[in-house]
Amino acid sequence: MDHLGGIAAFVQAAEARSFVAAGRMLGVSASAIGKSIARLESRVGVRLFHRSTRSIALTAEGALFLESCRRILLEIEQAEQALSSTRMAPRGRLKISLPLVGGLLNPVLVAFSRRYPDIELDIDCTDRRVDLIEEGFDAVVRVGETADSRLMSRKLGTFHLQLVASPDYLRRHGWPSLPADLARQRCLLYKFPSTGKSEPWPVGGWEQLVGAGLPTVLECSTIDTLMYFAEQGMGIACLPDFAVGAALADGRLHAVLAEHTRHNGVFQVLWPSSKHLSPKLRALIDFLGSEVFTNAGATTRDHVAP
Repeated sequence: MDHLGGIAAFVQAAEARSFVAAGRMLGVSASAIGKSIARLESRVGVRLFHRSTRSIALTAEGALFLESCRRILLEIEQAEQALSSTRMAPRGRLKISLPLVGGLLNPVLVAFSRRYPDIELDIDCTDRRVDLIEEGFDAVVRVGETADSRLMSRKLGTFHLQLVASPDYLRRHGWPSLPADLARQRCLLYKFPSTGKSEPWPVGGWEQLVGAGLPTVLECSTIDTLMYFAEQGMGIACLPDFAVGAALADGRLHAVLAEHTRHNGVFQVLWPSSKHLSPKLRALIDFLGSEVFTNAGATTRDHVAP
Protein backbone atom coordinates (compact mmCIF):
# COMPACT_ATOMS: atom_id res chain seq x y z
CA MET A 1 0.00 0.00 0.00
CA ASP A 2 1.16 3.59 -0.57
CA HIS A 3 1.50 6.19 2.19
CA LEU A 4 -2.16 7.22 2.01
CA GLY A 5 -3.22 3.59 2.09
CA GLY A 6 -1.07 3.10 5.18
CA ILE A 7 -2.81 5.98 6.91
CA ALA A 8 -6.24 4.59 5.98
CA ALA A 9 -5.20 1.14 7.30
CA PHE A 10 -3.95 2.69 10.53
CA VAL A 11 -7.18 4.65 11.12
CA GLN A 12 -9.38 1.61 10.42
CA ALA A 13 -7.30 -0.62 12.70
CA ALA A 14 -7.31 1.98 15.48
CA GLU A 15 -11.07 2.43 15.31
CA ALA A 16 -11.84 -1.30 14.97
CA ARG A 17 -9.05 -2.34 17.39
CA SER A 18 -8.42 -5.29 15.13
CA PHE A 19 -6.25 -5.95 12.06
CA VAL A 20 -8.77 -8.58 10.95
CA ALA A 21 -11.74 -6.19 11.12
CA ALA A 22 -9.75 -3.41 9.44
CA GLY A 23 -8.78 -5.75 6.60
CA ARG A 24 -12.39 -6.81 6.17
CA MET A 25 -13.49 -3.15 5.86
CA LEU A 26 -10.76 -2.32 3.35
CA GLY A 27 -11.02 -5.56 1.39
CA VAL A 28 -7.54 -6.85 2.18
CA SER A 29 -6.08 -9.47 4.51
CA ALA A 30 -5.18 -8.91 8.15
CA SER A 31 -1.59 -9.66 7.20
CA ALA A 32 -1.60 -6.84 4.63
CA ILE A 33 -2.93 -4.44 7.27
CA GLY A 34 -0.20 -5.52 9.71
CA LYS A 35 2.57 -5.06 7.14
CA SER A 36 1.23 -1.65 6.07
CA ILE A 37 1.19 -0.42 9.66
CA ALA A 38 4.66 -1.83 10.29
CA ARG A 39 5.97 0.18 7.32
CA LEU A 40 4.17 3.26 8.64
CA GLU A 41 5.77 2.80 12.08
CA SER A 42 9.14 2.46 10.42
CA ARG A 43 8.66 5.71 8.50
CA VAL A 44 7.51 7.77 11.49
CA GLY A 45 9.98 6.12 13.85
CA VAL A 46 7.58 5.30 16.69
CA ARG A 47 5.42 2.37 17.72
CA LEU A 48 1.74 3.09 17.07
CA PHE A 49 0.15 -0.01 18.62
CA HIS A 50 0.72 -2.28 21.59
CA ARG A 51 0.20 -5.78 20.15
CA SER A 52 -0.74 -9.05 21.83
CA THR A 53 -1.96 -12.35 20.45
CA ARG A 54 -5.58 -11.32 21.11
CA SER A 55 -5.79 -7.55 20.77
CA ILE A 56 -4.15 -4.28 19.77
CA ALA A 57 -4.20 -0.94 21.59
CA LEU A 58 -2.91 2.49 20.64
CA THR A 59 0.25 3.81 22.23
CA ALA A 60 0.26 7.42 23.46
CA GLU A 61 2.03 8.40 20.23
CA GLY A 62 -0.48 6.39 18.22
CA ALA A 63 -3.44 8.20 19.83
CA LEU A 64 -1.89 11.57 18.98
CA PHE A 65 -1.16 10.46 15.41
CA LEU A 66 -4.71 9.17 14.99
CA GLU A 67 -6.24 12.65 15.32
CA SER A 68 -3.95 14.04 12.61
CA CYS A 69 -4.69 11.12 10.30
CA ARG A 70 -8.43 11.56 10.72
CA ARG A 71 -8.13 15.22 9.69
CA ILE A 72 -6.06 14.27 6.64
CA LEU A 73 -8.63 11.72 5.45
CA LEU A 74 -11.50 14.17 6.12
CA GLU A 75 -9.82 16.91 4.07
CA ILE A 76 -9.29 14.49 1.18
CA GLU A 77 -12.94 13.46 1.32
CA GLN A 78 -14.03 17.12 1.33
CA ALA A 79 -11.75 17.86 -1.63
CA GLU A 80 -13.30 15.01 -3.59
CA GLN A 81 -16.80 16.25 -2.72
CA ALA A 82 -15.89 19.76 -3.81
CA LEU A 83 -14.62 18.48 -7.15
CA SER A 84 -17.67 16.35 -7.81
CA SER A 85 -20.06 19.09 -6.71
CA THR A 86 -18.89 21.39 -9.51
CA ARG A 87 -20.95 19.26 -11.87
CA MET A 88 -24.10 19.60 -9.76
CA ALA A 89 -26.75 22.28 -10.27
CA PRO A 90 -27.21 24.59 -7.26
CA ARG A 91 -30.28 23.48 -5.31
CA GLY A 92 -31.63 23.20 -1.77
CA ARG A 93 -32.28 25.50 1.17
CA LEU A 94 -30.04 28.45 2.07
CA LYS A 95 -30.41 30.09 5.48
CA ILE A 96 -28.98 33.62 5.32
CA SER A 97 -29.06 36.72 7.52
CA LEU A 98 -29.21 40.17 5.93
CA PRO A 99 -29.08 43.72 7.31
CA LEU A 100 -32.14 45.95 7.13
CA VAL A 101 -31.26 47.50 3.77
CA GLY A 102 -34.06 46.17 1.58
CA GLY A 103 -33.60 48.78 -1.14
CA LEU A 104 -30.09 47.51 -1.78
CA LEU A 105 -30.55 43.75 -1.46
CA ASN A 106 -34.16 42.97 -2.43
CA PRO A 107 -33.68 43.41 -6.21
CA VAL A 108 -30.52 41.30 -6.05
CA LEU A 109 -32.29 38.49 -4.21
CA VAL A 110 -35.14 38.47 -6.72
CA ALA A 111 -32.62 38.22 -9.56
CA PHE A 112 -30.81 35.42 -7.71
CA SER A 113 -34.05 33.46 -7.25
CA ARG A 114 -34.88 33.81 -10.93
CA ARG A 115 -31.47 32.52 -11.95
CA TYR A 116 -31.50 29.65 -9.43
CA PRO A 117 -35.13 28.52 -9.11
CA ASP A 118 -34.14 25.30 -7.31
CA ILE A 119 -32.64 27.21 -4.36
CA GLU A 120 -35.02 28.00 -1.48
CA LEU A 121 -34.05 31.15 0.45
CA ASP A 122 -34.65 31.27 4.21
CA ILE A 123 -33.94 34.94 5.04
CA ASP A 124 -33.59 36.57 8.45
CA CYS A 125 -33.51 40.37 8.15
CA THR A 126 -31.89 41.99 11.18
CA ASP A 127 -29.04 44.25 12.18
CA ARG A 128 -28.40 41.99 15.18
CA ARG A 129 -24.98 40.33 15.20
CA VAL A 130 -26.04 36.73 14.67
CA ASP A 131 -23.75 33.81 15.48
CA LEU A 132 -23.47 31.99 12.15
CA ILE A 133 -22.26 28.72 13.58
CA GLU A 134 -24.43 28.51 16.70
CA GLU A 135 -27.58 29.60 14.85
CA GLY A 136 -27.01 27.44 11.77
CA PHE A 137 -26.74 30.14 9.08
CA ASP A 138 -25.13 29.30 5.75
CA ALA A 139 -24.06 32.93 5.23
CA VAL A 140 -24.67 36.48 6.44
CA VAL A 141 -24.20 39.91 4.89
CA ARG A 142 -22.90 42.52 7.31
CA VAL A 143 -21.34 45.97 7.49
CA GLY A 144 -17.74 46.26 8.69
CA GLU A 145 -14.71 44.03 9.01
CA THR A 146 -14.63 40.84 11.06
CA ALA A 147 -11.86 39.40 13.20
CA ASP A 148 -13.59 36.06 13.80
CA SER A 149 -11.14 33.31 12.79
CA ARG A 150 -14.05 30.87 12.40
CA LEU A 151 -15.38 32.79 9.41
CA MET A 152 -14.44 33.30 5.78
CA SER A 153 -15.40 36.54 4.04
CA ARG A 154 -15.72 38.23 0.69
CA LYS A 155 -15.90 41.98 0.29
CA LEU A 156 -18.95 43.06 -1.69
CA GLY A 157 -18.23 46.77 -1.92
CA THR A 158 -17.87 50.03 -0.05
CA PHE A 159 -20.28 52.82 0.79
CA HIS A 160 -20.24 56.10 2.68
CA LEU A 161 -22.68 57.93 4.92
CA GLN A 162 -24.16 61.27 3.87
CA LEU A 163 -26.09 63.95 5.71
CA VAL A 164 -29.27 64.76 3.79
CA ALA A 165 -32.37 66.92 4.10
CA SER A 166 -35.33 67.88 1.92
CA PRO A 167 -35.48 71.19 0.00
CA ASP A 168 -38.53 72.18 2.07
CA TYR A 169 -36.71 71.58 5.35
CA LEU A 170 -33.69 73.60 4.22
CA ARG A 171 -35.91 76.52 3.16
CA ARG A 172 -37.50 76.61 6.60
CA HIS A 173 -34.44 75.94 8.77
CA GLY A 174 -31.51 77.06 6.63
CA TRP A 175 -28.44 75.24 5.37
CA PRO A 176 -25.86 74.28 8.01
CA SER A 177 -22.38 75.41 6.94
CA LEU A 178 -20.39 73.86 9.83
CA PRO A 179 -20.96 70.76 12.00
CA ALA A 180 -21.55 73.07 14.98
CA ASP A 181 -24.65 74.40 13.17
CA LEU A 182 -26.35 71.05 13.80
CA ALA A 183 -27.02 72.27 17.34
CA ARG A 184 -29.68 74.55 15.81
CA GLN A 185 -31.16 71.95 13.42
CA ARG A 186 -33.57 69.02 13.82
CA CYS A 187 -31.85 65.62 13.67
CA LEU A 188 -33.10 62.17 12.67
CA LEU A 189 -30.90 59.50 14.24
CA TYR A 190 -30.35 55.83 13.45
CA LYS A 191 -30.48 53.56 16.52
CA PHE A 192 -28.63 50.23 16.55
CA PRO A 193 -31.17 47.45 17.32
CA SER A 194 -28.62 45.36 19.21
CA THR A 195 -27.48 48.08 21.63
CA GLY A 196 -30.12 50.82 21.51
CA LYS A 197 -27.36 53.38 20.98
CA SER A 198 -27.49 56.02 18.26
CA GLU A 199 -25.08 55.82 15.33
CA PRO A 200 -22.49 58.63 15.46
CA TRP A 201 -22.48 60.98 12.49
CA PRO A 202 -19.12 61.20 10.70
CA VAL A 203 -18.52 64.90 11.35
CA GLY A 204 -16.05 66.65 13.62
CA GLY A 205 -17.16 67.46 17.15
CA TRP A 206 -20.03 64.94 17.16
CA GLU A 207 -19.52 63.85 20.78
CA GLN A 208 -19.56 67.44 21.97
CA LEU A 209 -22.76 68.10 20.02
CA VAL A 210 -24.47 65.10 21.59
CA GLY A 211 -23.19 65.99 25.04
CA ALA A 212 -24.60 69.49 24.72
CA GLY A 213 -28.04 68.12 23.85
CA LEU A 214 -28.49 67.61 20.12
CA PRO A 215 -32.01 68.59 18.93
CA THR A 216 -33.52 65.23 18.02
CA VAL A 217 -36.87 64.60 16.34
CA LEU A 218 -36.56 60.85 15.79
CA GLU A 219 -34.46 57.82 16.77
CA CYS A 220 -35.23 54.81 14.60
CA SER A 221 -33.71 51.42 13.81
CA THR A 222 -34.83 51.27 10.14
CA ILE A 223 -33.39 53.20 7.21
CA ASP A 224 -36.74 53.32 5.37
CA THR A 225 -38.40 55.29 8.18
CA LEU A 226 -35.48 57.72 8.43
CA MET A 227 -35.66 58.24 4.66
CA TYR A 228 -39.38 58.96 4.79
CA PHE A 229 -39.03 61.45 7.63
CA ALA A 230 -36.20 63.23 5.80
CA GLU A 231 -38.16 63.41 2.53
CA GLN A 232 -41.16 64.81 4.43
CA GLY A 233 -39.06 67.71 5.71
CA MET A 234 -38.85 66.55 9.32
CA GLY A 235 -35.10 67.00 9.74
CA ILE A 236 -31.56 66.06 8.72
CA ALA A 237 -30.69 62.36 8.51
CA CYS A 238 -27.40 60.49 8.11
CA LEU A 239 -27.91 57.72 5.57
CA PRO A 240 -25.80 55.47 3.30
CA ASP A 241 -25.22 56.64 -0.26
CA PHE A 242 -26.86 53.56 -1.79
CA ALA A 243 -30.10 54.41 0.03
CA VAL A 244 -30.25 58.12 -0.90
CA GLY A 245 -28.78 58.05 -4.43
CA ALA A 246 -32.11 58.20 -6.28
CA ALA A 247 -33.55 60.85 -3.94
CA LEU A 248 -30.48 63.05 -4.43
CA ALA A 249 -30.61 62.60 -8.20
CA ASP A 250 -34.25 63.68 -8.53
CA GLY A 251 -34.04 66.50 -5.97
CA ARG A 252 -36.16 65.00 -3.18
CA LEU A 253 -33.13 65.33 -0.91
CA HIS A 254 -30.00 67.49 -0.84
CA ALA A 255 -26.62 66.60 0.67
CA VAL A 256 -25.50 68.92 3.48
CA LEU A 257 -22.09 69.38 5.12
CA ALA A 258 -20.58 67.13 2.43
CA GLU A 259 -17.16 68.75 2.76
CA HIS A 260 -17.18 67.99 6.51
CA THR A 261 -18.34 64.37 6.23
CA ARG A 262 -15.71 61.63 6.17
CA HIS A 263 -16.81 58.02 6.17
CA ASN A 264 -16.10 54.70 4.42
CA GLY A 265 -17.99 51.51 5.20
CA VAL A 266 -17.61 47.95 3.91
CA PHE A 267 -20.21 45.33 3.03
CA GLN A 268 -19.11 41.70 3.37
CA VAL A 269 -20.64 38.28 2.98
CA LEU A 270 -19.46 35.85 5.69
CA TRP A 271 -19.73 32.09 6.05
CA PRO A 272 -18.28 29.45 8.41
CA SER A 273 -14.72 28.52 7.44
CA SER A 274 -15.42 24.88 8.32
CA LYS A 275 -18.42 24.75 6.00
CA HIS A 276 -17.95 22.98 2.67
CA LEU A 277 -18.78 25.35 -0.17
CA SER A 278 -21.73 23.59 -1.72
CA PRO A 279 -22.89 24.66 -5.20
CA LYS A 280 -25.79 26.65 -3.70
CA LEU A 281 -23.53 28.56 -1.29
CA ARG A 282 -20.91 29.20 -3.96
CA ALA A 283 -23.65 30.49 -6.28
CA LEU A 284 -24.89 32.92 -3.61
CA ILE A 285 -21.42 34.26 -2.77
CA ASP A 286 -20.48 34.78 -6.42
CA PHE A 287 -23.84 36.38 -7.27
CA LEU A 288 -23.69 38.83 -4.37
CA GLY A 289 -20.10 39.68 -5.23
CA SER A 290 -20.97 40.59 -8.80
CA GLU A 291 -24.44 42.10 -8.42
CA VAL A 292 -24.99 43.93 -5.11
CA PHE A 293 -23.38 47.26 -5.90
CA THR A 294 -23.98 46.98 -9.64
CA ASN A 295 -27.68 46.84 -8.94
CA ALA A 296 -27.55 49.70 -6.44
CA GLY A 297 -25.64 51.91 -8.84
CA ALA A 298 -22.99 52.64 -6.23
CA THR A 299 -19.84 54.38 -7.32
CA THR A 300 -17.42 51.92 -5.71
CA ARG A 301 -17.26 48.19 -6.30
CA ASP A 302 -14.54 45.90 -5.03
CA HIS A 303 -14.19 42.19 -5.65
CA VAL A 304 -12.02 40.07 -3.40
CA ALA A 305 -11.83 36.33 -3.89
CA PRO A 306 -12.52 34.28 -0.77
